[in-house]
Amino acid sequence: MAVLLLAAACGDTGGGGDDGEDEPIVIGSTLPLTGALAATGVIHQLVGEQFVERLNADGGLLGRQVEWQVLDDESNPERVTQLYERLINQDEVDLIIGPYATPNILAAVAVAERSDYMIPHHTAIHAPLLTYDCQFPGWSIDPEPDVYVSELLFDALATLPEPPQRIAIVTNESGSTAPMTHGFAEGGGGGMLGIAEQRGIEVVEELPYAPGNQEWGSIAAQRRGAYPGVVMNNGLGVDSVGMIEAMEQLGYQPPMFFSLFPAPGPMLGLGELGDGALSVSLFEPNEPLLAQYGDEVREIVTEFSSRAQAAGQTYTVFETQATASWNAWEILAGAVAGAESLDQQELCDYLVENGVETTFNGQLTFDPEVSNFWPTNVGLKQVQGGDWVMVWPQDRAAAEIQPPA
Repeated sequence: MAVLLLAAACGDTGGGGDDGEDEPIVIGSTLPLTGALAATGVIHQLVGEQFVERLNADGGLLGRQVEWQVLDDESNPERVTQLYERLINQDEVDLIIGPYATPNILAAVAVAERSDYMIPHHTAIHAPLLTYDCQFPGWSIDPEPDVYVSELLFDALATLPEPPQRIAIVTNESGSTAPMTHGFAEGGGGGMLGIAEQRGIEVVEELPYAPGNQEWGSIAAQRRGAYPGVVMNNGLGVDSVGMIEAMEQLGYQPPMFFSLFPAPGPMLGLGELGDGALSVSLFEPNEPLLAQYGDEVREIVTEFSSRAQAAGQTYTVFETQATASWNAWEILAGAVAGAESLDQQELCDYLVENGVETTFNGQLTFDPEVSNFWPTNVGLKQVQGGDWVMVWPQDRAAAEIQPPA
């Protein structure tokens, strides 16, 4: 499947494509439009369409149009590799932008490095796995994300009237989630297991499962017998939904639940079962935060919601996934506009030397010494009354964390 959209971009020639100044610039990418990650992939598809069309409406960059060629990678990293090689070597696209989910992004970045292409990407947050100097993340959770997320979560839980002292960790063995449990550093000490031990929190159960798992009954049964204060799912997409539903079928609901990278809509679709669930967030369009950001952000999130509704999506909120995607597109467009070139090395050098201004995260700076990961403002969100609400840290919170009922 391919989607072609027009927008404006610019530049000298380079990195493949037509030399004519009137020819469109072609940006190639893949997204999981089908498969296990499709519920999140569609968010990135909608954001890309919106961003590209806004570029056209603004008159473009240096007078040239852009075609976005997005292919369905079917949520499969092997398919990602094949398609990016096709985009670069056969289709000869001028620019590329990354897919969704760390395993897929790692596959795309490997192709980009072999081909000397600059690649912004949406949601890979594992800096230790991304050593290519010309990859640029649109979502940053610290150069040590396993430590950052663990400390962020445990700090927030420590503010509850009765902080939980027993946790269970259920881990998708995917490359984007397993290191968040076990840590990146050799010899351990990081990740949720290491940080829990440092803080004297008992891990009563730690269970892995294979990517794409659809059978949650046995995992749910073990969670019920362990009696943790919090079940922590370092998983992707609808993993957490399947797990919560399986626990409910056994007559068990944990006091609190944390989901690392959930598809946001399906979690809300659980109704009362999902109430109180926690996750990480780059941005949520809660009214106090919208008031801080101003009219441009209101316009973006309102337009996205309209597009999502028109596309038949049940979840139409512009939130953390959409924000990361918007950042990645601004990194790409900012590099082309700033360098006034499509030469891949010039684009890379420009971003490292100058950074780029973004709507949601301000000026981003890139340092290859820390894999180009910029200072993060990632916080925690919680399902409250049928919506995701920012609850931590306190200076970005739209509400307080709700403790277990």
